[in-house]
Amino acid sequence: MKNRIIHGVMFVSAAAAILTGQQTATTAPDPREIPVPPIATSMPAMPGVDKLPNRPEMPSVLTMNNGQKVTTAAQWKRRREQMKQILEYYAVGQAPPPPGNVKGHEVSSQLVMNNTVKYRLVHLTFGPRESLSLDIGIFTPTEGGPAPVLISPSGSPPGATPLPHLPQGPNQGKGEDVLLMVGPATPAPVTSTPPAQPTTGRGPGRGAFGAPRTAESIAAGNQALAHGFAFVTFNNTDCGEDTTLRNADGSWAFRTTRFYPAYPRYDWGLLQGWAWGVSRIVDYLETDASIDKTKLIVTGVSRTGKSALVAGAFDDRLAMVAPVASSGGGTPAYRFSGAERGGKEGLSEMMRKYPNWFSPHLHEFWGQPDKLPFDEHWFIALAAPRPFIALEGTHDQNVNANGVRQSWLAAQPAFELLNVKDRLGVSWADRPHGMVQGDWDALLAFADKYLMGKTVDRRFDEFPAELFAAK
Repeated sequence: MKNRIIHGVMFVSAAAAILTGQQTATTAPDPREIPVPPIATSMPAMPGVDKLPNRPEMPSVLTMNNGQKVTTAAQWKRRREQMKQILEYYAVGQAPPPPGNVKGHEVSSQLVMNNTVKYRLVHLTFGPRESLSLDIGIFTPTEGGPAPVLISPSGSPPGATPLPHLPQGPNQGKGEDVLLMVGPATPAPVTSTPPAQPTTGRGPGRGAFGAPRTAESIAAGNQALAHGFAFVTFNNTDCGEDTTLRNADGSWAFRTTRFYPAYPRYDWGLLQGWAWGVSRIVDYLETDASIDKTKLIVTGVSRTGKSALVAGAFDDRLAMVAPVASSGGGTPAYRFSGAERGGKEGLSEMMRKYPNWFSPHLHEFWGQPDKLPFDEHWFIALAAPRPFIALEGTHDQNVNANGVRQSWLAAQPAFELLNVKDRLGVSWADRPHGMVQGDWDALLAFADKYLMGKTVDRRFDEFPAELFAAK
């Protein structure tokens, strides 16, 4: 890394952080917002924002709900379940349990890259009365195996059946409060790709996302395959449609399509829906002889970096978690990001632009992140003792670097408890929002070291000093 780096870092108070931040959003919701109708779930009610204490410090990952300190691996197992329940209620919504009936039908297959890689289009079915489905593309080396695999929502797999898409919300993507409007849920033209997502550099598809290409062209540009790994791609919008469109009663239109109608009494947002899709892919991969089911890696960029974070927290079968440029609602702590303090994307920005990605209970904390009974470091800590690496950009316009650092530090105690502190990693690439070669290099090196047992001559605990220099 060419930049100056620091290894030892200190917590700074949230109050001090506010002095260096810039106000980029209002710190309270607009009173004209049209509320989203509540969804009754099986979860018992938890305290609302008015009943919770102001807590500027990061909520401990090693303190049980009753105040008992976690000192053993057995206690950590129980603490993890508490944390997941709190995150479901406040952060991402309650997801359905595993359906237990995932089946895969191979639609087509072909050899690519001079017969060194096999591509398969597999149609998964699952859920109530096997009414749900998901097309996935599986690339595997033809020699050796079973292979480690990188799972990435990278656009529709070649040959996948295009699904109809709802239109975007009337003010989606404009940085405006999407809860100020409702709109008719009229179908958009059928398309095989999701809306364009930010990326730079080379990766699966075009960069990490992009228009679908042939199996040959995807394989030729895929760095996981070049590294000897397998690669699985799917379209996250085939799990839940990425739209802020609302029905006339204020309900989210995305809940009328894809996975959501089958589970009406679950209040899961889109991040949880995309993560649940990853888990259904894992269900199938566990039966695939060409895949090493002990070496499953999940990644994603930006919004799907957030969903990779969620998937890794809730599914222990994912052996490594590697979100890229996950930004607000991802790796940076809410307490150290956004309009409230620190700048860039934080709680208010997410609640203004994309509340549909989250639990409906998160909205009431708009402007009051210190009242949250959790913060984003909980998702990171839930990966322990599995390897976790946050892949960040030194000039990412959406990512508060100090927010990442505070999450990284506050998650450390869980890894230290299990004597795997080195498995909590971070890497900073020279880029804005997206994914570049430096991110790939770090992801694959981290996997080599902690999944493959190879010797790797680099560190994964470095923070560029210039990002934290006094302004």
